[in-house]
Amino acid sequence: MTGALVAGLVAGYAIAIPVGAIAVYLVTLTARTRFAVGAAAGLGTATADGIYATVAVVAGAVVAPLVAAVRTPLTWASVAVLAFLAWRTFRPALQRVLPDGATPRPATGDTTPVRAYATLLGLTLVNPATVIYFAVLVAGGALSPDATGAERAVFVLAAFVASASWQMLVAGGGAVLGRALTNDTGQRVTAAVGGLVILALAVHLALGA
Repeated sequence: MTGALVAGLVAGYAIAIPVGAIAVYLVTLTARTRFAVGAAAGLGTATADGIYATVAVVAGAVVAPLVAAVRTPLTWASVAVLAFLAWRTFRPALQRVLPDGATPRPATGDTTPVRAYATLLGLTLVNPATVIYFAVLVAGGALSPDATGAERAVFVLAAFVASASWQMLVAGGGAVLGRALTNDTGQRVTAAVGGLVILALAVHLALGA
C-alpha cells in the first residue's frame, strides 16, 4: 500500500510540476480574478489528472496505443485550444482605459469558481500526453501489474492529491502576483505576458506535430 501511495504522489507531481500552458493560464487567471477562482481552476486540472490516472490503472495498456494512433490530430486540436486560450488571456491587455484610469473588464466565462473549474478540466483533458504518461508509468512498473483494487485506488488518490497541492501553490503565486499588480498597467502586463507565453507554447507544439 505504501508503494502505491509513493508511486501515486510521484506520478502526480511529475505531471503537474513542469511549467506549461495550463500553469501559465492558472497564474494569470488568478492574478486577474481572485484565489477562489484560481483554486477552483487548479482543482479542475487535478481532476483531469485523477481521471487519466484512473484510466491508466484500469485500462492503460489498451488505451495508450489508441491515443498514440490519433496523436497527430489530437496535437493539432491542442494547438487550436492553446491559441484560443492565448487570445482569452491576452484580451484584457487590449481593453480601453477610461478617463479615470479604470479599465472595463467584461465578465468572461472563467471568472467564477464553477466555470473556472470546468474550463481547466476541459483544457487539461485535451492533452493527449497525459494518459500516455500515466499508462507508461504503470506499464513501467510504477504500480505492480498484480496490484489490488485498494492499491490502485490509493495510486489514483495520491496522484490527484499531489496534482491538487501543486495547483494550489501555483494559484497562490497568481494571487500574490495579482495583489502586487493591482493597478491597470500591472493587470495589462500580466495579461499580455501570459497570452504571449501560451501562444509561444502553441507554436512550439505545432512545430513538433
